[in-house]
Amino acid sequence: MKKMSLRTRVLTGAVAVGALGAGTFGAMSANASTPAAAVKADTADRNLQQSTHLTIAAATKAAQAALDAAKKENQRVSVAVVDRNGNTLVTLRGDGAGPQSPESAVEKAYTAVSWNAPTSELVKRLEQAPNLKDIPGTLFLAGGAPVQVKGAPVAGVGVAGAPSGDLDEKFATAGVAALGR
Repeated sequence: MKKMSLRTRVLTGAVAVGALGAGTFGAMSANASTPAAAVKADTADRNLQQSTHLTIAAATKAAQAALDAAKKENQRVSVAVVDRNGNTLVTLRGDGAGPQSPESAVEKAYTAVSWNAPTSELVKRLEQAPNLKDIPGTLFLAGGAPVQVKGAPVAGVGVAGAPSGDLDEKFATAGVAALGR
């Protein structure tokens, strides 16, 4: 191998350091800037939709209020709050609540928010459309109440475990009402 002169080695090293520095600077610049594919949009854009969601604090407040209402009547229930998309935000299993009650509470909450109606009302719809009960994740028993903002559903509260659906729904409604205080 031929030995390079001092001048050639210095120039080669300078070029290598420069190339490395330029590559590093370019990578850092690319990461710090807005991606080229980004599209500016504002709320007036027809491709965007705004939605309202409960905070975890609000969902917890509603669930605790429902659980407290049940406890006042010596009922052992579970409470669930789901968001507009049916995702569970909070589940509280009361002391002594049955093993099926947490899942039933989630399904009642999901059903209430999906149809924007109390589940006791939805039970009546089964007479005209019995196939509704076959939709996965739903439970057409009283005990679910929607949370609405300007008439639109933003969440659902479900309660399960009391001896009647009427009691479950009474407690779910107490959870919804707590959000207005």
